[in-house]
Amino acid sequence: MEDEDWVDVGIMVKEWKEELQAALQNNDQALAATKALDYIERLNNLPLTIAITGEAGSGKSSLVNALRGIKNKTKDAAPTGVKETTIEPKEYPHPQNQKIKIWDLPGIGTTRFTADKYLQHVGFEKYDFFIIVSNDRFRENDAKLAREIQRMNKKFYFVRSKIDHNIQDEKDSDPDLNEEELLKTIRDDCTEGLQDLGIKSPKVFLVTSLRLQLYDFSLLWKTLERELPEHQRDVLLLALPNISQEVIEQKKKALGSRIKWLTLASAAGAAVPVPGFSEGLDLTMILAFTILCLRSLGLTRESLQKLSEVSGVSLENLKAELKSPLASAGEVTKELLLRVLSMSATHIVASAIEEGSRFIPVIGIPIAMGLSSFTTYKALYYILNSLTGDAHRVFMRGLALNTRV
Repeated sequence: MEDEDWVDVGIMVKEWKEELQAALQNNDQALAATKALDYIERLNNLPLTIAITGEAGSGKSSLVNALRGIKNKTKDAAPTGVKETTIEPKEYPHPQNQKIKIWDLPGIGTTRFTADKYLQHVGFEKYDFFIIVSNDRFRENDAKLAREIQRMNKKFYFVRSKIDHNIQDEKDSDPDLNEEELLKTIRDDCTEGLQDLGIKSPKVFLVTSLRLQLYDFSLLWKTLERELPEHQRDVLLLALPNISQEVIEQKKKALGSRIKWLTLASAAGAAVPVPGFSEGLDLTMILAFTILCLRSLGLTRESLQKLSEVSGVSLENLKAELKSPLASAGEVTKELLLRVLSMSATHIVASAIEEGSRFIPVIGIPIAMGLSSFTTYKALYYILNSLTGDAHRVFMRGLALNTRV
């Protein structure tokens, strides 16, 4: 799928749902299955482009790395340093989703351009939203850029970086420092400074890129969750590092929302018999979903290695929290899926029989699913629940315990 702007994506989804509704109303299950597959394919290939900008040494590149779940100065990391390391816009694909592009932009204060010319220089149109970073007070150049972005009807957010450094510096001189009061003082100072520069109701978030689970990054995510279009939100969510247990549950919900489409798609397709099941399961579809879950929940071998580097918790200790064979095996194959699902066949089939007489709602239209399709439905949820449990345990071991600088 070629990159499309988000207005067109929204129109595409609306038209697709209307076509699917028509197929279901006409009892054309084969066409409905094709539409469901097409929708899942489009969801997996939706683009998202984020711009990170700010003055030299503000922590732009560190934030780029943090959003990608990568430690500074490791393989594929954006270069960092006290000097301006970004002269021209540099694209960094997200390792979990190559359709997500995070751009490290040169600071406007390091260029010869005015705010409007700067945006033309960096290719303003291609970014879905901007994050303006400072490790101190936001200055006139930041405000000029924000006003120009606002004039062009794009979203922007202010991130005050390196907050951990500020707290540590203050604690060195005052061991009894009230951390919450200091954070409020910094936040209020940034907000008032931006208001003095002509920015109405600026959104300022205090962040340390070394540990996104601390301070205001969760508030930044909640703001993006509220303000981004649904499809952008879910694309970013599934690539976001696991910064909280709440985010893990949001990922579970987003992944679970795809299951009804996958079940519908498999209903008219060929199935592979699984010993212990009265009907068959579409293993190719289940394999693809399992890999998506592992990647989105941060359970792939590469994701665990990156988490180990960021958190300082050994890879062996993180892997010790994995209970599902699908996560601990390192590589998921159809043969492994067969073994795991066969071992759990009694539970899955019993659950399917219990609920099999019900209907699965698809965009407001109930469609009857046979036991085979509903067993696939329950098997997918069994996999999702198992892997979500592993993600929670890994998070508690790797990041939730690292809550102080």
